[in-house]
Amino acid sequence: MRFIRIFVVLALAFGLSACGSKFRKYNGPEVTLVQIDKTNRKVYLFNNSKVLKEYDMGLGFAPVGHKQVEGDGRTPEGQYFITHRNPKSQYYLSVGISYPNEADRAYAASIGKSPGGDIFIHGESKQKQRRRDWTAGCIAVKNNEIEQIYSMVEPGTPVIILP
Repeated sequence: MRFIRIFVVLALAFGLSACGSKFRKYNGPEVTLVQIDKTNRKVYLFNNSKVLKEYDMGLGFAPVGHKQVEGDGRTPEGQYFITHRNPKSQYYLSVGISYPNEADRAYAASIGKSPGGDIFIHGESKQKQRRRDWTAGCIAVKNNEIEQIYSMVEPGTPVIILP
């Protein structure tokens, strides 16, 4: 009887601790495309032609135009892919985007500059942002939304960033 009580208490404690976890499980349709619409400030997760999820987002502090060089505050535009998941992001959770691609590197080299890098879809900063577009070029969503994205999107998933 005592063994059963201990087992029940441990099972309950383990179950409750999982409720607060930022690492969700996803068992739905595969995300085949992430589309980022800069004009409308939306992130869409697609399974083929069906939108699975839609999120509002913030962009880089200078959101108009394609990212060209490090520090310009722009969010890239074009075709990329998800590179990895970062569970230790300074912005709660994040998923990496493959910026810069070959064309981005070539352009930056042609003007003698660095294209920059480390572009992510990520959660919120520890300080609440008062502006909508506040990142250095990343795509920012709410923490509960990046939990969903993080669980749904696999490395290798194509990303299209529209102007």
